[in-house]
Amino acid sequence: MGHGHGHGVSPEQAVSAGGRHLRRLWIAVGLGLVTFVLQVSVGLVTSSLALLADSAHVFTDVFGVALAAVAIVVARRSKAGQGRTFGLYRSEVLAALANAVLLFAVAGWVLYEAVGRFGAPPEVPGLPVTVVATVGLLMNVIAFLLLRDGAKESLNVRGAYLEVMADMIGSVGVLVSGVVTLAFGWRYADPVIGIGIGLFVLPRAYRLGRSALRILFQHAPEGVDVKQMTADLSRLPGVAEVHDLHVWTLTSGMEVVSAHLTMVDGADQSDILVAAQGLLADNYAIEHATLQVEQPSVKCRELSW
Repeated sequence: MGHGHGHGVSPEQAVSAGGRHLRRLWIAVGLGLVTFVLQVSVGLVTSSLALLADSAHVFTDVFGVALAAVAIVVARRSKAGQGRTFGLYRSEVLAALANAVLLFAVAGWVLYEAVGRFGAPPEVPGLPVTVVATVGLLMNVIAFLLLRDGAKESLNVRGAYLEVMADMIGSVGVLVSGVVTLAFGWRYADPVIGIGIGLFVLPRAYRLGRSALRILFQHAPEGVDVKQMTADLSRLPGVAEVHDLHVWTLTSGMEVVSAHLTMVDGADQSDILVAAQGLLADNYAIEHATLQVEQPSVKCRELSW
């Protein structure tokens, strides 16, 4: 019976997709802290409820991005051991799920506050709100551009990216609200913008949470057709049948496969292992594969679950 593993890199060299963007995450945290301190300071001096409320939103965004960065640090420094055979890479996925919950909470709070303000819209000081919103928007645009590429590769970075995006849209909303208040004195600008922000964030939070749960429940990676993968392996020379195939995601950029391959009489086990590992790497970009090549006479024990 043959047994083989396909490895792209050694455990010491393994870097998750999110790990490649750690420095940019920390820069985004720093930019968010600058915005938070500025909003709180000006909000307290001017007694602006709008700025103080938005500073709470900014704080949750900074917390969410920092959470994503810390999860990457924890996963990177925690090597696989006897009790943690896959290390702590799932901490990145947990951080993405926490960010999704946080985004839901913030969007819900914004919608609740916006609806409540329609009854008695507060007087919002237009000038300080406009100035601070402009500075906040500039900080958010920089962070947004820094994280844009990483969001395409890592679920964890995507969560941080959505936090920054929500805050950027919030800054635009506050800026529009301040300009409208300055120009027309219309008090309903703030709650109208608030509802728009909440409705923009909710579906994105849902998609982020759904993707994180797919990984935690060990579903097949999105875009991977398990039936097609089974058929491709079955068509390899020397392979009679493929069974007990499992494919899942450890964290973004780290997909794993295990499978049993029944060989035909007279086939070479080593050739089958090399061909199967090459197929998974070339066709599915999966470098870590644990494959068991079995003789035709060998029958796997049936599982009780």
